[in-house]
Amino acid sequence: MQKFGFRIQTHAGLTVDNLLIHGVDRAQAENKLRQMYHRCTILECKVVDDLPRGDGTDLEGAISLIVGKDK
Repeated sequence: MQKFGFRIQTHAGLTVDNLLIHGVDRAQAENKLRQMYHRCTILECKVVDDLPRGDGTDLEGAISLIVGKDK
């Protein structure tokens, strides 16, 4: 699954940034989005990459980043 970042304009005219939705493809993510925000206008859509595992996502890696020492 991929993560998609959306910027939309609601039917009421409000702009909502940084909506993150998981989906197999963009069409599925848009479908999920439209279930939550009926009659919205999609202003922007982009694929969001996650951080690769092992780059400070584990406790020891985070501590070594804070202390400033490499493993």
